[in-house]
Amino acid sequence: MTVSNTQSTFPPAPKNWLKRFSLPWGLTITYISIVLLLPVAALMLQAATLSPAEFWRLATDPIALSTYNITFGTAFFAAAINCVAGTATAWVLVRYDFPLKRVLDAVIDLPFALPTAVAGITLTTVYSEQGWIGSFLSPFGIRVSFTRLGVAVAMVFISVPFVVRSVQPVLQELDYTIEEAAWSLGASQWETCWRVVLPPLIPAILTGTTQAFARAVGEYGSVVLIAANIPYQDLIAPILVFQRLEQNDIAGATAIGTVLLLISLVLLLMVNLLQAWRQRHDG
Repeated sequence: MTVSNTQSTFPPAPKNWLKRFSLPWGLTITYISIVLLLPVAALMLQAATLSPAEFWRLATDPIALSTYNITFGTAFFAAAINCVAGTATAWVLVRYDFPLKRVLDAVIDLPFALPTAVAGITLTTVYSEQGWIGSFLSPFGIRVSFTRLGVAVAMVFISVPFVVRSVQPVLQELDYTIEEAAWSLGASQWETCWRVVLPPLIPAILTGTTQAFARAVGEYGSVVLIAANIPYQDLIAPILVFQRLEQNDIAGATAIGTVLLLISLVLLLMVNLLQAWRQRHDG
């Protein structure tokens, strides 16, 4: 007699949910409440003290609208670059063997470990008109540091790992013999890439790109150093929140922060839906 592999090894869950409560459940609820839910609830309660008209006036202030445009537009641009370059990087790391491959693989995670202020100082120095890269771009009239382009460079830097780490495990599990079978049946390399390789990668690419976009939207430490932080030019919404707090404008900071929070929650919902789609696709 054989046992099906799909049979669950976990004991059946009790129907009464109160009987499920245990020490792990208690720790989880306490941890999530203190670390995530309470700060979010505090911001929402602070926003609730404003009248709808006052909230709308503060959240749609011309400078605030300009920062939304710069923040989300630049973050979308950075995510699009990482979508293409991150997928290509994951492909090289999985499909090719070369010297110092492990070093390059480890460097991908550098934005996770490097303090964002250090990243900002480094990028500002490298892309300044006297820097290693900025000195080459300056003769062509291209300025990076203290411009919106510098904001994009910082957002690309801090969100590099998300697409690479999302696509890499899917590529590792992709059966190479399927590509060989496609070639043996007469498919060209382009047709094999488009019809065989790309479809299973799309959910991972979309998930990583969405995560990179969400991370870029919330970036502060590196952007505040590489940008001039001038309204209508390169001032982003997180920095505007900090400027409002410095001016003791708690209501203005709360309104803008609430808008960013709501948009972030929508992005996280999109990530979860994409991951659910990916699991169904992989299944």
